[in-house]
Amino acid sequence: MRIAVTGSIATDHLMVFPGRFTEQLIKDQLERVSLSFLADRLEVHRGGVAANIAFGLGLLGCDPLLVGAAGTDFAEYGAWLRAAGVDTSAVRVSDTLHTARFVCTTDADQNQIATFYAGAMAEAADIDLADTARRTGLALVLVGADDPAAMLRHTATAHRLGIPVAADPSQQLARLDREQARRLVEGATWLFTNAYEAALLRERTGWSEEDLLERAGTWITTLGADGVTLARSGTPRLHIPAVPAEKIADPTGAGDAFRAGFLAGLAWQWPPEQAARLGCALATTVLESVGTQEYKLLAADLIDRIGRTYGDDAARAAEPRLAGVS
Repeated sequence: MRIAVTGSIATDHLMVFPGRFTEQLIKDQLERVSLSFLADRLEVHRGGVAANIAFGLGLLGCDPLLVGAAGTDFAEYGAWLRAAGVDTSAVRVSDTLHTARFVCTTDADQNQIATFYAGAMAEAADIDLADTARRTGLALVLVGADDPAAMLRHTATAHRLGIPVAADPSQQLARLDREQARRLVEGATWLFTNAYEAALLRERTGWSEEDLLERAGTWITTLGADGVTLARSGTPRLHIPAVPAEKIADPTGAGDAFRAGFLAGLAWQWPPEQAARLGCALATTVLESVGTQEYKLLAADLIDRIGRTYGDDAARAAEPRLAGVS
C-alpha cells in the first residue's frame, strides 16, 4: 500500500522557557500583548508535518512518498530523508526561496507558542498530484498542513482519482474559512485532529460532531497523555490509552509520530485499533527525545511498549511486522 504524505517541509527552531506562559498573561491586557520569553535552550532540527510523518513511515519500512515544496537549502535534508527510506522524488525545490521555518517555545507546563514562516511552501500548490499518482500509484493520500491552496488542490485531485484521503489540517485550521475547511473534510476516509483542533474544526466548518462523522469516515482525535479516540458514525467511540512515557523531553512531533505509526498499520492492513496502538507507541518514543526526527526505532522497544500497555496478545500481533525495524 503506497502512501503519499503531503504537507509542510520545514526546519524547526525549538526553545525552552523555564517558566509558565500563563503567569505572564494579565487578564485585562490581553488585547495588547507584548511579551518576550528568555529561553534557556535552543535546538535546531529538521521538521515539517509531512516530512515528520514520512520519516516515521520510512523507518517502519513503508516506502512513503513525500509531496511538498522545499527551498534552495534542501539538499542535505533530502539526503537525510532518503537515508531513512523516504521517496523525495515528488518534492518541488524552489529556485529562490528557503525551506519553511517553524519557531516554537515550550514552557514548564509543556504549553507551546509557535510561529511558522512558509517560505518555499508557498509553491506547493504548483505540484501536480495527478502526475505523481500516475507515475507511482497511490493507495492513500494524507493531506497535511501546507499552503491552503495546495491542500485544497491535493484533496480535490485525490477525490477525482478515487484515491482515499486522510485529512489532517492541523495548524492550518486557523487560516481556513468555512468553505475551505468543509472541502478538506468532506469525503475523507480518515480525519486527524488533536482535542483543540477538534473544537476548532467544528467552529470552522459550522458542523456538529455528528455532521462531521456523517461526511468523513473515521475521526481520530489525539488526547496527549489521555491517549486517542476513534469515532465513526453509528458505532461506539473507541478509546486507546496512551503508552506511558518515562520522561517527556519535548512534545513537538509526537502527533506526527502517531500518524506515522497509525498509517503504517493501515498499510499493513491492521485493524484501526491495532494501528492506533502502534501510533501511540511511536508517539511516546518521540516524546522521550528532543527533535521530531532524532529518535531511533528498535523492534524490541516498540514491541515491549505495546506489550506493557496493551498486553501480550497485542505485542504478539505486532511482532511479525515490527521484527524488521532496526
